[in-house]
Formats: sequence, C-alpha cells, structure tokens
Amino acid sequence: MLSNIFKDIKIDNENEQFIDLLKHENVRIERIVSNGQCSPIDFWYEQEENEFVLLLKGEAILEFENKEVILKEGDFINIPSKRKHRVKYTSKEIPTIWLVIFYNN
Repeated sequence: MLSNIFKDIKIDNENEQFIDLLKHENVRIERIVSNGQCSPIDFWYEQEENEFVLLLKGEAILEFENKEVILKEGDFINIPSKRKHRVKYTSKEIPTIWLVIFYNN
C-alpha cells in the first residue's frame, strides 16, 4: 500500500504524534511529529532496542549523558540499546518530523 511520510501531519503543541509505519519481530519503524515537545527534566530513554533516528524536517537537540547533538533536516544518528538519551529541544515554529527505526541485533 502506497502512502507518504508527510501525510496527515498534525500540529499539536500539547502532544506529539507517534505513528507506527511498520512492525516486525526485530524491527519497528515509527514517524514522530514534535511541536516544541521535549523530554521531562531528569527523564532519560534507555531502551532495549537500538534506535536509528533520521530527522526529516525541523530541528532538534538530543542530549546524552556527556554531550548534546544538534540535528538539522537530513541528519541521522544511531543510538545503541541501553544508551541513555533524551530530547532536549524541538522547534516550536515548524513541526519536527522524525523517522525512527527501532531494531534488535
């Protein structure tokens, strides 16, 4: 079935939009739309899965325990499982659209 990654983008300053594009035993592909949302203070993601993140639109800052990574359109990063990270910033002016691939080794 054909679809488009930019279809039905919801602009919501209160809630992020999470849509599973594909789910399989060892991989999950998700589109996330952020509108200024960030992780709560003192909250860290520390998933069991590896996480490949591609920023399609907007801008964001990911924070790790020892550094920050600024993401602009087209930037991508692979985050190994169990690596603590959080979303420090997403743009409030334009939607930040992420393509995230969660996978197991």
